[in-house]
Amino acid sequence: MQLINAIQSERAAGFKSQFRVQNKRLVLPVAMFALLIAEPTREVVVNTLADAFWAVSAYVAFTLAIYHLISKVISSDNKVVQLFNSSRNYQVFFSALLGALPGCGGAIIVATQFVSGRVGFGALVAVLTSTMGDAAFLLLAAKPEIGLALVAMGVVVGAVSGWIVNAMHADSFLRPEQKDAVKQPACAVEVSREQKGSNLQGQFWAVLLIPVAVIAGLGSFQIDANAFFGLPEISIEWAGAALLIVSMVLWAITKEVGSYEDVVSEDTKFKSAGPMQKTAQDTNFVTAWVVVAFLVFELSTAFSGVDLAAAFSGWGVWMPLIGLAVGMLPGCGPQILVSSLYLAGAVPLSTQISNSISNDGDALFPAIALAPKAALVATFYSAVPALVVGYGYFLLFEV
Repeated sequence: MQLINAIQSERAAGFKSQFRVQNKRLVLPVAMFALLIAEPTREVVVNTLADAFWAVSAYVAFTLAIYHLISKVISSDNKVVQLFNSSRNYQVFFSALLGALPGCGGAIIVATQFVSGRVGFGALVAVLTSTMGDAAFLLLAAKPEIGLALVAMGVVVGAVSGWIVNAMHADSFLRPEQKDAVKQPACAVEVSREQKGSNLQGQFWAVLLIPVAVIAGLGSFQIDANAFFGLPEISIEWAGAALLIVSMVLWAITKEVGSYEDVVSEDTKFKSAGPMQKTAQDTNFVTAWVVVAFLVFELSTAFSGVDLAAAFSGWGVWMPLIGLAVGMLPGCGPQILVSSLYLAGAVPLSTQISNSISNDGDALFPAIALAPKAALVATFYSAVPALVVGYGYFLLFEV
């Protein structure tokens, strides 16, 4: 009997450690729920949350699932890898390609390989210039033609920037001296808690991915899903709002927020995580920032009379510079915010372009930690083409 009680106590303690209600990220789903049940904001919020879930989360999850499934079957031991290591100019080109991959994985790999001496400073500049981080998933899902164009632009601009830097600096420029440092492993309890939370998010999206993608597809073809399935009016909208809040609760209870990096960067991917776990983590992170942008945009328009699109249009010439400035902030969160405002029509494409080139995503965190001088200089170098291309597009097409 004592053994049974001890096991039950251990399980209860494990459950409490996994799902701690004091997690600061819970502020988001709680605020969403409060706005949803309040009479004055209900109509605006249910439509906004439904749009965010069906038009953004569904497509981002579907795109990510395909991406992570493909990534799982691609071998790292191939001729492309050998070519990557054979020339500093090839390193720049393939680093730009790695940076252009949606997400931050490719950029983080190049940043850590620069510190270990396997690639040069030009490759680091190329990857930081070409990467768009998780904002790429959002743009590819919501506006694939714009997303693909920006990805291609990132490869070209990143490669050219890296080759110019190669002509200016040696490969070892600003590379720190190697030190024998042992990285302390994270607390086993915390890793277990986060991993269980990640698995729960994965199970949520594994069950919902196909039906959610079907309903989102109906919306894309201007088919009323409520009428198609014989449901009462706005049933699908309420379902989308409810599912979005549930997904945000699962995201919020997975990890405590203790630093700026915890807020703006995606959660840790465990080696044992499957494609759906990775898909869920990235989807929920992107969704959190999209929801914040959408709610700010819609609520400010509906209740304060402030039209953000009209307000920003008055800033005209400053908009590419604003996109560049936000892009220099570490982490993917602020960049997703800019992309969300672009999709909502609040900021012009020139702002999105300058932000896409200047932003370094989550790759800037390991770069700053391991080689702070190189990270800061590389970020400054990536801002130069962002300024040129962003204002070039502004002067050609938006003036």
